Amino acid sequence: MTDLAKTPLHALHLELGARMVSFAGYDMPVQYPLGVLKEHLHTREQAGLFDVSHMGQIILRGEHAARALESLVPVDIIDLPAGMQRYAMFTDENGGILDDLMVANAGNHLVLVVNAACKEQDLAHLRAHIGEQCEIESLFESRALLALQGPAAAEVLGRLAPDVKKMTFMQFGRVRLEGVECYISRSGYTGEDGYEISVPVAQAEALARTLLAQPEVQPIGLGARDSLRLEAGLCLYGHDMSTDTTPVDASLIWAISKARRADGLRAGNFPGAGKIFAQQRDGVPSKRVGLLPQERVPVREGAEIVDADGTVIGRVSSGGFGPSLGAPVAMGYVAASHAALDSEVWALVRGKRVAMKVAKTPFVPQRYYRG
Repeated sequence: MTDLAKTPLHALHLELGARMVSFAGYDMPVQYPLGVLKEHLHTREQAGLFDVSHMGQIILRGEHAARALESLVPVDIIDLPAGMQRYAMFTDENGGILDDLMVANAGNHLVLVVNAACKEQDLAHLRAHIGEQCEIESLFESRALLALQGPAAAEVLGRLAPDVKKMTFMQFGRVRLEGVECYISRSGYTGEDGYEISVPVAQAEALARTLLAQPEVQPIGLGARDSLRLEAGLCLYGHDMSTDTTPVDASLIWAISKARRADGLRAGNFPGAGKIFAQQRDGVPSKRVGLLPQERVPVREGAEIVDADGTVIGRVSSGGFGPSLGAPVAMGYVAASHAALDSEVWALVRGKRVAMKVAKTPFVPQRYYRG
C-alpha cells in the first residue's frame, strides 16, 4: 500500500483529535471530536475552517494565457475581469468532463484550483495542450489552501484584514494576513458565505491556529464538507460528473458562458463542443436531478432508481442525511422522461423500494454574499 500524502496541517489535525481517512491519496480529517452533525450545523450557524490543501493550485502566465485556457474549457476566460473568479470545466473530445475547477484573474496571471484526485492529470493536460502558449507553474508543494465558511466568516477574517469584508461572491485578490501575502477568494463549496485562502506552506499552520483561536470558528472535516455541499446541490467530481457525463447531462449548462455557446461571439473552440451543442439542441436521454427521499432512509451513491413498474431508469450519484433539513437528500441521474420536478421515482435500498421525488436544488438556500 502506498504511503498517503499529508497536507501541511496534518500534525494540527492529529493534535485536534481528528479521525483520519484516506481521500484522494491524502490522509485527511473526516471529523473531529465535535462530530459530523454538529460540525455541519456549526458551519451553517457560525464559521468552520476546512483544510483543502489537497486540492491543486496552478498558475498560468503570459500574454496569451487566457486565450490558451479558453481553448480547453467552455467558459469565457478572455473577458474574465481582473479580481474575479469563475467556475469552469475541462472537457474531452466527447464532451465528457475531465475535471471541474475555479479560475481567477489575478491581473498579470491566472490562478487555477483543481480537484485533488485529478490534479496531476490536469497539470499534464495543460502542459500537453497549451504549454507552448503560456507559462504553467504548479503550486502543489508550495501553497496550502484553507476554506473559512459560514455566516461569521467575514467578521472573523475581517479582524485580520478589514478589506475582505468588502469583497463580494467570486471576487479574488491578494491580501496580507498576519504579515503573509495570500490569495483570497470570496467563495467556497458549502453554499455558505466564506473565503478560500491560499497561503504559503510555511505559514499555513500559524494562520490556521489564528483562525481557530477565534470564538466563532471550529475545525470541520470531510464528512461535514460533503453533507454541506450536498445540501447546496453542488457536484462532486468522480461522483456527480465524470468523463461519462457532459455538462448537459450533469445539468451544468449554466456554467457554459454565453460567449462560448453555439450562438456566442466565440462559439465552440473547446473539446467536445459539437456534441455539447447538439445535446443542448436535441436534449439528452438522462440528466442529473435533485432527489428527496420520502422516508427517513438515507439513499446512498450507487443505488438504482426505478419507475412505478420497477424498470431501472437511473442511479444515485450522491446521497446522505441533510442535517440542516433534518432529512435525507440525494442527487442522481434519471431518464429525461422522469426528470421533471415532483416526478415520483423509487430508489432500491437493500432490496426495498424507497419513494423519492425529483426536487429543486439547492435543498438549502445558498447564502453567498453578493453585496
